[in-house]
Amino acid sequence: MAIWGKMFGGVAGFAVGGPFGALMGAALGHAADSGSLLNPSTGGWSERFPARGRPDPNNAAFFGAAKIAAAMGKKDQLYAIGLVALCAKLAKIDGPVNRSEINAFKTCFQFPPDNVKEVGMLFDRARERTDDFEMYAREMGNAYGDDKAPLENLMTALFRIARADAGASRELHPKEVDFLQRVHRAFGLPPGAWDRAESGGSRAASSGEPDAYRVLGIARTASDKEVRVRWRMLIREYHPDVIAQKPMTDIERKRAQERVARINAAWDRIKRDRQL
Repeated sequence: MAIWGKMFGGVAGFAVGGPFGALMGAALGHAADSGSLLNPSTGGWSERFPARGRPDPNNAAFFGAAKIAAAMGKKDQLYAIGLVALCAKLAKIDGPVNRSEINAFKTCFQFPPDNVKEVGMLFDRARERTDDFEMYAREMGNAYGDDKAPLENLMTALFRIARADAGASRELHPKEVDFLQRVHRAFGLPPGAWDRAESGGSRAASSGEPDAYRVLGIARTASDKEVRVRWRMLIREYHPDVIAQKPMTDIERKRAQERVARINAAWDRIKRDRQL
């Protein structure tokens, strides 16, 4: 089965583990394929895997699969395609891909043995060009508009790959910095997400914290002004002076106080993320 045909299929249990410990369905199911397997680049991860057919220098099949996944609402498939594409293109953006970058990619995302061959082929195909990475990032940013945690996790992985060959200075190549900044912007992530990813952390790693936007009952896409107005409205509703005037049992009053604490904590996290 050709990998591009698989890209258009259903989820095939493609589990992404590693430090993020999340399951990401991947577009490695089986579907009708119109041609033979494309030639992978030589000297890369999949150099030992023979292939036939004509190469696709424009990555049309790769991005086409991503667009179809997005249009069909298959977020897991889109994430899998975008994950491989962005990691490969970042590794190539500052020059030839080296073993340190490939090893960093494998460390961040531990793929099932049955899928390693296919992932390697996708990685080698995606790295053939680097001027199209924003298209993938925008598709992912739109698809995950209400749930940015997976994108923030991916930003953390991208930083790790970029630093894999940085040497003792840990300084990134200017092209890598530009790549990361543009992906961050296309993902629609807040400034705080950049800081966490750059330092090696992520929102998902902050265990035990409830989703701040859910606590306030507002969408992540809300403007700064809308979030502030919502916070003030909830604080007025649950203000201790207001609560004191209502007939409540001790248990109900304690719950109201805890509610105020959660509201303020959520507002503090959003302010930190958005640098308000």
